[in-house]
Amino acid sequence: EVRAVLDLSESTLYPVLRRLQKDGCLTVHDEAFNGRNRRYYQITPAGRARLAEFTAEWEAYTTKINKLFKGEQQ
Repeated sequence: EVRAVLDLSESTLYPVLRRLQKDGCLTVHDEAFNGRNRRYYQITPAGRARLAEFTAEWEAYTTKINKLFKGEQQ
């Protein structure tokens, strides 16, 4: 699903997922699927809180940039 939205290689994506897991933002479990293990990631409450923080920061940033492009005062 990520690849449908972003052009990321596995060498970029998996280190990020491991760091998010280490930081307590994701849980991980493996399940067998067609004879192979498939890894599933699930966001934790701490991950949802971090996502909310990043979302708020991003919205504040984009609001400022949009005002700059429109020539509006800060």
